[in-house]
Amino acid sequence: MEAVFPKPRIPEEEYIYPGHLACPGCGASLSMRYALKALGPKTMVVIPACCWSIIAGPFPYSTLKVPIYHTAFETAASVSSGMAAALDQLGQGDITVMAWAGDGGTFDIGFQALSGAAERNDNILYVCYDNEAYMNTGIQRSSATPYGAWTTTTPERHLKDRPKKNIMEIMAAHQIPYAATACVAYPEDMIQKFRKAKTIRGMRFIHLLSPCPPGWKIPDDQSIKVTRMAVNSKAFPLYEVEYGEKYRITVEPRNIPVRDYLKVQGRFRNLTDDDIRNIQFSVNKNWDRLQKKVRYSE
Repeated sequence: MEAVFPKPRIPEEEYIYPGHLACPGCGASLSMRYALKALGPKTMVVIPACCWSIIAGPFPYSTLKVPIYHTAFETAASVSSGMAAALDQLGQGDITVMAWAGDGGTFDIGFQALSGAAERNDNILYVCYDNEAYMNTGIQRSSATPYGAWTTTTPERHLKDRPKKNIMEIMAAHQIPYAATACVAYPEDMIQKFRKAKTIRGMRFIHLLSPCPPGWKIPDDQSIKVTRMAVNSKAFPLYEVEYGEKYRITVEPRNIPVRDYLKVQGRFRNLTDDDIRNIQFSVNKNWDRLQKKVRYSE
């Protein structure tokens, strides 16, 4: 009898050349690989100042097999909007224009352009790979840095004392057609969301949790495990939102204590038991709020 092999659930086509400049264990490089597998060759990528400005490499030796446009820190969304409009005029509206920015270029410096594009419902896919600090310039605090984290600008005696900005709720409030969270620990979930986003016209936003071994102070072979713990502790739930109203959880967490997720990262080593209890309380409250939104949208 002829052997029958199951059909691969992750596309085999590769749109990244080997030998890129990412750090070992970088979640952002693996995320781009999965994203392009889902989107395919008819994709143009806009990259503002961020780790991926380095990872992509200099022209003409780019590591991507699709066109790249490097732009200023604050302009990923506005440049993408202009490119999408130009492609429409040229009759090439079937090309996906994807802005690919870090948390600093999304939560902070690029937020004005992002909000404008969302309000206009421009036809772009905006992806934020969130490593929870300005990792490319030396691990400085961003508004995506979680409460209690060490960075070079929140040293041991002055840890981050504010919660992480809730970028998903901000984008959902714009009532854009599609917003979703994803991470490299669940590649099939990620690819499914990128494929769905590709079929939708208008503003789409995907928030990726992107592990950074140097910044999170984890071994570079633990990135996937730690990211999976973020999902299973509910610190980073995987869900999607359509038109700001219809919520759906796409991966059910295994309900591990948030302490387990925090304790494997050196950036949280100075947390006290009270700090961890407060973080657990906040995680539980946010999860309960998300579940209510799912129920209300059914």
